[in-house]
Amino acid sequence: MSGATLCHPTNVAPDVFTQRQLEWLPWLEPLAESELTQRHFTGLVDAARAKSPYFMLLARDPDILGARTRTDKDIFYNPEAGLPRAQRELAATATSRSNGCIYCASVHARFASHFSQRTEEVQRLLDEGTEARIDERWDAIVAASVALSATPVAFGPEHVTRLRAAGLDDLAISDLIHGAAFFNWANRLMLSLGEPAYGPLPPSSTH
Repeated sequence: MSGATLCHPTNVAPDVFTQRQLEWLPWLEPLAESELTQRHFTGLVDAARAKSPYFMLLARDPDILGARTRTDKDIFYNPEAGLPRAQRELAATATSRSNGCIYCASVHARFASHFSQRTEEVQRLLDEGTEARIDERWDAIVAASVALSATPVAFGPEHVTRLRAAGLDDLAISDLIHGAAFFNWANRLMLSLGEPAYGPLPPSSTH
């Protein structure tokens, strides 16, 4: 991957987990919009992502970016059976909280809050960490996500048994595994390529 190395000496990166919308500052130079070809737009999948420094950095390898984005969309947006969207986002939030990725946790915590309408419980997960107790279904999802994040072999039959007892069928368990595994990888990519930054604070924000 080519591109200049960037530094952001004036950035005071957030040091607490939050549902506030954050920005992300890359340490390598993203592509300029003027450099994009049709191959790059195909990799971006959504043309609007050309406004994102993260996706414009990944667009330096557009074929890999395309595969990454299509996988992401299928895991989180595919409505066919499986785990409800709020709980897919919960799995991504728990994984990001466990891995220390403040930016990813903020994004998926907002989605989990939006789709579940349980903002306070999601914030408790951010504030107290993955040991927070919410309810058995959510706790089982968090525990399974954390086990997969720590090391895949830490996830075992006992997690599947607990998830089934909490009401998840095989498709829902598969969705959880895919969501947690994907963000276990995505967290490491984002943490390795840049840093979070505070964006403008909305007037009504409390986190």
